[in-house]
Amino acid sequence: MATKFQENQSSNGSLDHQNGDHDIDGDDQFRYLIVQPEKGGLLDLAKYTVVGDIGSGVRFLEGSDEQVLGGVAVAQRWVIVVSIIVRKIIALFGKPMELTGYVVDVILNLLSLNGNLFGLLSNVLHGTVMVPQRGTETFISTIGHLDGRINLYKKGERLAEDIVASVNSEETSITAELGNRALMDLCIMASKLAYENAKVIREIVTDHWKMHFVDFYDCWNDFQKQMSTQVFILCDKPKDANFIMISFRGTEPFDANDLSTDFDYSWYEIPQLGKVHMGFLEAIGLGNRTDAATFYNEIVVYNQLQEKHKFTPQQDVEGSERPSDGITALSSNGFKIVPPDMVKKSAYYIVREKLKSLLEEHKNAKFIVTGHSLGGALAILFPCVLVLHEEMELMDRLLGVYTFGQPRIGNRQLGRYMEAHLNNPVRKYFRVVYSNDLVPRLPYDNRSFLFKHFGVCLYYDSLYKEHVTKEEPNRNFLGLGFLIPSYLTAAWELLRSFIMGYTYGPEYKEGWFSVLLRIVGLVLPGFSAHSPTNYVNSVRLGKERIVQSY
Repeated sequence: MATKFQENQSSNGSLDHQNGDHDIDGDDQFRYLIVQPEKGGLLDLAKYTVVGDIGSGVRFLEGSDEQVLGGVAVAQRWVIVVSIIVRKIIALFGKPMELTGYVVDVILNLLSLNGNLFGLLSNVLHGTVMVPQRGTETFISTIGHLDGRINLYKKGERLAEDIVASVNSEETSITAELGNRALMDLCIMASKLAYENAKVIREIVTDHWKMHFVDFYDCWNDFQKQMSTQVFILCDKPKDANFIMISFRGTEPFDANDLSTDFDYSWYEIPQLGKVHMGFLEAIGLGNRTDAATFYNEIVVYNQLQEKHKFTPQQDVEGSERPSDGITALSSNGFKIVPPDMVKKSAYYIVREKLKSLLEEHKNAKFIVTGHSLGGALAILFPCVLVLHEEMELMDRLLGVYTFGQPRIGNRQLGRYMEAHLNNPVRKYFRVVYSNDLVPRLPYDNRSFLFKHFGVCLYYDSLYKEHVTKEEPNRNFLGLGFLIPSYLTAAWELLRSFIMGYTYGPEYKEGWFSVLLRIVGLVLPGFSAHSPTNYVNSVRLGKERIVQSY
């Protein structure tokens, strides 16, 4: 069944020329721009940066047409330069970062399993050292060691009652739309839990939260050629559930690919919907920049075939032995294409089909999508694609999308298109930002740049005061007027970390690893502010809501 999206490919929505958020040549089609730091050399970068040599700049770019390349190379030169430099640096340190992450994980788990440093030394002397094993219930992620809290602010049946009450409320004020602390706390804790392996997640959901663990999915990223997207699903109870929660894993601290994605400027334009961050489309399993046609195949053609033949992600690839195998179809322009079979392992399609079956099973349930960092980007991208595919029965049962420290995912047109679906009859999308967190201020946004946030921003300052607004202060993390206060705030956060346990109770006490990150924050304040610890504290300790323009 063709959707309005496929039927109206020649309609590209409103333009925003003043902000550079427009089609460069005025033609309506599937456009794209890919920034490729590895394609050009240092001399090309120097010429492009210093003298504005567009020919040198274009060597780093691939686009759908010459006008896209030339127009972007001129209009967004400085942003592209920064993106290239940062991503080249990240690529240079990619392998050392991976090795460092491996060593840090082992050391942290070795210490925790053996009772920290003195316990480890004692066990060494007695020959009883416990060796950590990845993938087990006792192997905790780096994020889990940063913040060891696993219990919910409210738990069990009382939590479900509170959330259901907010679902059934007819209140339409901003207070009701933001829901209650119990729901927000469940979202941030689920976002934090998504960094763990399947066995840890199952144990915490089942034994500590007393909820029903549905499944954990390791999903394929065809660009990275690895299972680099993780997501899990839970229900509040196994029978007649009130809500279903989908939680996407965020950026791994030592994963160069994840970090590079946050600084990527590449985009893919979908008529009617708008321009979408290419790296996030790849992470959710909807294309591969090495062959831009795969985005059209995965987003449009595969969905058409699935609607026509009613197959499931497992059925269409039965017998397939490798991720590049798939099904054969004809695209709208008549060329034969073979969509990759990430259909079987694509986060979007596999989660969508599971969600459909769960909502069919639990007739009164609504669903929530959440994530931290990169996981937040995927959490809001998921309903965007549902709307694109006209899955309105699913969208009618969306309770809310709560993201924490989420980067920008697309342009202003995308925001306007989605707000029409997420703001009625009540607001359903809430973007939580803590203080000087750098990631929500990426990719860069200025007068001539295309990435824009949308939805309600719940901004928490360093005193945990909540502000309801459209945009966090200093949306690009630039300027001396902001830089100096950010360092002062980082120093304040470090000092506060030593007294949190005394001020707010033992559950807020920060361990040595979290304090170490605060020390790093004295040099890189935007990175330490991104820690999930700040978001858990903000949700639980947030006070004095200040409603600004939104």
